[in-house]
Amino acid sequence: MAFTAKGRATRQRIIEGAAGYLRSDDPGNVTLDDIRAATSTSKSQLFHYFPNGKEELLLAVAQYESDRVLADQQPFLGSLDSWDAWEQWRRVVIGRYRAQGPRCPLAALIGQVSTVPGAADVTASLLRRWQEHLRRGILAMQESGEVGPHVDADRTAAAFVAGTQGGVIVLRSTGDTFHLEAVLDALISHLRGGGPARPAAE
Repeated sequence: MAFTAKGRATRQRIIEGAAGYLRSDDPGNVTLDDIRAATSTSKSQLFHYFPNGKEELLLAVAQYESDRVLADQQPFLGSLDSWDAWEQWRRVVIGRYRAQGPRCPLAALIGQVSTVPGAADVTASLLRRWQEHLRRGILAMQESGEVGPHVDADRTAAAFVAGTQGGVIVLRSTGDTFHLEAVLDALISHLRGGGPARPAAE
């Protein structure tokens, strides 16, 4: 459905308002009436912008949260061309998930709309874009001679994404960022040329 500029702004306001509300509650317990109250939106207005109801709205919020995952890592994620940038990026990632704690809004939202067409695409697109940023950063470091040519940029970027996601899963179970920090330290050490991975200075 095509919206006017004002309509797009209203729809975005609803998405952002719903996202803020859902970050403080379990999406499985949230009703459209809750979201209407939180966003000061009428029922007719809500269904005008989200005709398929709650699942469509939650899918839009999941896309918004997905975009935030990458936006929160900027500007470092988009310019991983120095060791300082890599260390700053590491701090941002750990800081983000430490602040988030055991609950992952994106995972919770995707779980609620897992059977809706497009839900899997939200996660796949996030991982693809995240990996591409990291791959470009590794290639930039190789071009400057900071990372050896033996490093496979594609596979190492994939390892960063998988390692980060694994660390976040452990964090959700333990509430501790230790494993996330360990995997990022190990992979950055690999980029630097190997050797024992030591915790980076906070």
